[in-house]
Amino acid sequence: MSNNKSPVVLNILDKEYRIACPRGEEESLQASAHLLNARIQEIRDGGKVMGADRMAVMAALNLAHDLLLQQNEQERSNKNLYSRIRSLQDRIDITLKNTRQLEI
Repeated sequence: MSNNKSPVVLNILDKEYRIACPRGEEESLQASAHLLNARIQEIRDGGKVMGADRMAVMAALNLAHDLLLQQNEQERSNKNLYSRIRSLQDRIDITLKNTRQLEI
């Protein structure tokens, strides 16, 4: 391990994983592992998926799907915000133009 990484021990489905983690990101990695473990347990408790590998894949797919939905929503929000800013900028430009004409 390089000097800028530290070992972090994660528990997922009662198994221990030792992961090299960039310094300062340990808490975030722990939170990610906690979220993953919770999702896997939800799938396990649902009883429809058997096998740790399959539960892990299903949890990863669900998390990836959630991430993509959030990214799409953020993109739509950014486009809407850009459109509103552009509209306001156009209105300001028109007002400034009209003000200049009145001054002349």
